[in-house]
Amino acid sequence: MNNWLIRDVRVVNEGTIVAADVLVRGGYIERVATEGIGNARSVTEVDAKGKHLLPGAIDDQVHFREPGLTHKDDIAHGSAAAVAGGITTFMEMPNTIPQTLTQELLERKYAMGAASSVANYSFYMGASNSNTDEVLRTDPKTVCGLKAFLGSSTGDMLVDNPRTLDRLFKHAHMILAVHAEDEPTIRRNMDEAKARFGDNIPMEQHPLIRSEEACWLSSSHAVDMAKEYGTRLHVLHISTARELELFAPGPLEGKRITAEACIHHLWFTDADYASKGALIKWNPAVKRKEDRDAIRQAVKDGRIDVVATDHAPHTAQEKAELYPRCPSGGPLVQHALPAMLELMHQGVFTLEQVVEKMCHAPARMFQVKDRGFIREGQHADLVLVDLDAPWTVTKQNLLYKCGWSPFEGQKFRARVLRTWVNGQLVYLDGKVDGNVRGMRAMFDR
Repeated sequence: MNNWLIRDVRVVNEGTIVAADVLVRGGYIERVATEGIGNARSVTEVDAKGKHLLPGAIDDQVHFREPGLTHKDDIAHGSAAAVAGGITTFMEMPNTIPQTLTQELLERKYAMGAASSVANYSFYMGASNSNTDEVLRTDPKTVCGLKAFLGSSTGDMLVDNPRTLDRLFKHAHMILAVHAEDEPTIRRNMDEAKARFGDNIPMEQHPLIRSEEACWLSSSHAVDMAKEYGTRLHVLHISTARELELFAPGPLEGKRITAEACIHHLWFTDADYASKGALIKWNPAVKRKEDRDAIRQAVKDGRIDVVATDHAPHTAQEKAELYPRCPSGGPLVQHALPAMLELMHQGVFTLEQVVEKMCHAPARMFQVKDRGFIREGQHADLVLVDLDAPWTVTKQNLLYKCGWSPFEGQKFRARVLRTWVNGQLVYLDGKVDGNVRGMRAMFDR
């Protein structure tokens, strides 16, 4: 049944919060009525009084590890955790095995998404030093974007050939998303740490190894190239206050250079390495409280345009390795929206800002077709939340294949109650309907 009448709910959309009834038919939002809706035929009614209805969040950066790394995660588990956390559309990265460096391999991933994803899906085309011709064949109407690792721990996906970079930035015909850390700086810092500590490098050294300087050198170079060539550049996971100088405040419309913040950089600081250790080891690194607070402010003033997860799980066994062998990344899609709503409760963001940065702005930035808003005629990607239903993250309520979370033990005040994907109820009170299938996201370009 894709027909629903959600009654007396507080609709959070496009900067407003209004009481309304929302009618969904055939997977689309048919009507949003502030005056209420009378009897409606062939619908399932939901009494949502006192609850809030949000557009489904759009996560522009996940690593679901399929194909080739499915002992860590896969599309089925990752998308299930996402919808449980109110994320209804994801954009997945190309550093799988094999890496997504040809159009054929890209379409294979789309087939995997169609077969197993309970959320809507899109996959980036990856760049390397030797596949620019293949990258430039990417269809902008059916693929979210191009991805280049300008600093990388993912093998041969590091793009560092100057001629390749020039060609990529000059001819990119759609959004170019970059991981920006300067590899020579990181290698030098790592050599110094090994000389000092051997293999027993304390986790607290991570933000000194993946340093502010490494981030600044790479991000500023990418922005300079984008300005030279007019590239539509999107810089992922900003982690330092200094980098924020590179981005303009204000609304998203008209920007050619944009930036993303991730949940871990908005929540944790380097003080948390003492208790969390490898569980918060990400690239770029979680850094100082001053950096976190500056990124929060940039989300509010528009220098940061979207908030995402960089969900990138590893097994607990892998995370238990000594620093040089411990991989960076962790699971986040199930707890990103609850974490942002907790920051709302703390007065960091407003509810309208959370929806803007996690739902509206990603839809606008990537020109996602008919998603990201609660508008009549759009796909019914909807999330019903209770802002006052405290719960605690435990191993028992995790849906991650890796079986752990950096948020274990954290109490959140807001809870996702239901999630609809294309009008299909995919998540209800802790359970995911694994029979639901999302759709391939399309783009108005």
